Amino acid sequence: MAYPTLTEEPGALELAAQIREGALSPGEAVEAAIGRIEAQDGSINAVVVRDYERVRATAKAMDGTAPLPHQPLYGVPMTIKESFAIEGLPSCWGLKEFEGQTAKAESTVVRQLKAAGAILLGKTNIPPNLADWQSFNPVYGRTNNPHDMGRSAGGSSGGSAAAVASGMVPVEYGTDIGGSVRVPAHFNGVWGHKTSWGLISKQGHDHPMAAGKDMHDGVLSIAGPLARNAADLALMLELTATLPLRRREKPLDQMRFLLLADHPSSPIDDAVRGPIEAAAAALRSAGIAVDAAADDMPDLEGDQAAYLKMLNIAMARGAPGPDGSRASATDWFDLLDAQARCELAWARLFEAYDFVLAPPANILAFPHRDEQVFQGKVTINGQERDAAEGLAWAGIATFPNLPATVLPVGATDGLPCGMQVIGPRWSDFDCIAAAEAIGALLHG
Repeated sequence: MAYPTLTEEPGALELAAQIREGALSPGEAVEAAIGRIEAQDGSINAVVVRDYERVRATAKAMDGTAPLPHQPLYGVPMTIKESFAIEGLPSCWGLKEFEGQTAKAESTVVRQLKAAGAILLGKTNIPPNLADWQSFNPVYGRTNNPHDMGRSAGGSSGGSAAAVASGMVPVEYGTDIGGSVRVPAHFNGVWGHKTSWGLISKQGHDHPMAAGKDMHDGVLSIAGPLARNAADLALMLELTATLPLRRREKPLDQMRFLLLADHPSSPIDDAVRGPIEAAAAALRSAGIAVDAAADDMPDLEGDQAAYLKMLNIAMARGAPGPDGSRASATDWFDLLDAQARCELAWARLFEAYDFVLAPPANILAFPHRDEQVFQGKVTINGQERDAAEGLAWAGIATFPNLPATVLPVGATDGLPCGMQVIGPRWSDFDCIAAAEAIGALLHG
């Protein structure tokens, strides 16, 4: 079951091994990555902030030295989403009024990655306010999908996924509240992981209006990695997790899956359904239990409505909505209660299943548009539907704070299709391991 790949460049672990064994130096690795960016990014426009002078100096200082035990990414070049603070680099979230505003400190994730030996070449493109499934803004322009330059690379971590998919860099770090890691991974044919809420620090990932202030991390939103393989995802998680997580190491043939391919709030296009159901069929053919329905499902429709309310309040930080109304404290506590009920419902479901399989979105990468996609329509099996319905596939993991790994499972007409592997809260490494096992079964 093939899916389109665009590069034979090594992943982060493989590249780190080459550096450790002396096959190339950090300086050579950095120059090679810069060369790939310079050669490819004119058409893709993923790496929109570049820090070549400083990283060349960093790499030169590393040349001829050996990594310490806590530096598994020693000399490995990578990029990171524009919204993460790096000292001396802009972080404007695609907003013209904050263009040129630079960070005076670094985010926790940036510090963790640098401590592990990574060399951050620059930052990747996003939509304004990180609020779209495309990466297009008046400061940096538009990121194109490397599989089809006329289509979206996704958002809000679209530049991140495009840089990884095209081979410019081996790994990236993004954020996700409405599918912003998972949808770009799905659109670009790479791996992405939405972490359990609260696992990764988002300190230093602040809206430019709040730059330099200590802010509450906020509900729903998480930070999570993107890569071209599962092992690199797991490494990135190990380096940035703030809590120790247990691993079950359960064999694939002992797992039980639930396939969630239908949602009352969001029908999916056949271009997505085809590869997802083919993946489920391959698992069943291998003797693995994949149910198509469960007796005791969470209230998907009610949870989606509550998720959208919480999402809109969180994105606006409680400011009045378009109709001028503002959520009250009672409204907010009611949503927290609904979220707690949702968490418990999913916990009950996971007493019967190891993981839930689901689409990351209801569509594949769509043609570029100049307005936010959620303000318009998308075509689902020939019918026009509100694009915002597609957030339902993000919400099934986001609202109950669950981890979800996206792996590529196939393609339709040359466009990649991914699949979410969703597990109980704090089962992040298990989700990645299950996705890796599924990928090995599907692709050999």
